[in-house]
Amino acid sequence: MAEAIARHWVRQGVVEGGEDLLVASAGVYAGEGMAMTSESAVALDRLGVDTAGNGGSTPLSAAMVDAAEVVLCMTSAHESAVRDMLGEAATVVQCLDPDGDLPDPIGQGQPVYDALAEHLMELIPRRLKDVLGQPQGKPA
Repeated sequence: MAEAIARHWVRQGVVEGGEDLLVASAGVYAGEGMAMTSESAVALDRLGVDTAGNGGSTPLSAAMVDAAEVVLCMTSAHESAVRDMLGEAATVVQCLDPDGDLPDPIGQGQPVYDALAEHLMELIPRRLKDVLGQPQGKPA
């Protein structure tokens, strides 16, 4: 959901130079090619977020971390795992939500997915601007 929402905000022009951003999602503990859950698709659809082009899940690799300028993680455990992959890269690694870990909604029903999607819709544009050093403002 975070990838689709980030792409949504980039397409909306929330960040300057967004057309040059590569937004991708990969999981520290993800398997290869698993489809988005139906609950995620429903939550995103309710918010008007296009899910076309979102492929299946991708495991995070050290090469991906090394190539990234910024990696935003869902939890502090993910952040630690990414830092263990860093090597000599100058990649910025932070939690997506500076206030704490984001919940994993797997198996918890539609209301949990909806709440997380709504939270991500508010959080992601602020964090994109923050990590890119751009002024804050309300998303359109």
